[in-house]
Amino acid sequence: MTTPLYCAEPARHHTAQQLAERFALPLITRRPSDGYWLELGPERLELVTTGKQGAVYAEFVAGAAKHRREQGGGRGQPVAKAIGLKGADTLPRVVDATAGLGRDAFVLATLGCAVTLVERSPVAAALVADALDRAAGHPDTMDIAARMTLVHADAIRWLSTLAEADRPDVVFVDPMFPDTGKSAAVKKDMTAFQAVVGDDLDSAALLEAAIAAAKTRVVVKRPRLGAPIEGVKPSGEQIGKSTRFDIYSIKALRGGAA
Repeated sequence: MTTPLYCAEPARHHTAQQLAERFALPLITRRPSDGYWLELGPERLELVTTGKQGAVYAEFVAGAAKHRREQGGGRGQPVAKAIGLKGADTLPRVVDATAGLGRDAFVLATLGCAVTLVERSPVAAALVADALDRAAGHPDTMDIAARMTLVHADAIRWLSTLAEADRPDVVFVDPMFPDTGKSAAVKKDMTAFQAVVGDDLDSAALLEAAIAAAKTRVVVKRPRLGAPIEGVKPSGEQIGKSTRFDIYSIKALRGGAA
């Protein structure tokens, strides 16, 4: 079922129309009484529902994004080390093939990487587009937002269409897997997001597409004790307190060929 978009701020109706057209969202004229919907207010776009679940939105200017931007640890951050930033002379071009709310992509863009965010969910893509628009208009983040490009597409197909000159150095993948009951509880404000966006049940095919497209490595983010994606075995891993990064070296996978 397609998630509708409701504009709660009359002055922003034109913006709502643009979002609805870009992401093929039904634009409705009254707030729903149940279910999930996107709501454009005076400040931002949010995924909301009835009940006590918190609103979900993408944010690159304030809150946790600001903290990570100012005190996140630079190239020493786990995601930065995983994609090969620590000690790198040249910053890699990165494709985040499962952009979600763009949090990891924003960290990498903050560190200077050019990042293409690919997201197939129209809901997630719309939330990121709204956050990027706000970040582009803020003096603290406009340079970072300029390094981030959003593509609303299925990453498996999109990666397979890249010309040789457009292939990224690194493809980053953070798939959503079905909850087995063994993982840590999902934060309340993300319950709605996962319910609407759904699980990535084609992760093995995405991994293959990522390996075919990447020039140097593919990095898959997983829960620390989560199973790796089926198929190709990682050539290395980086384990943290709650997260593990499975690293697929293209050189190693191709038997030494670059």
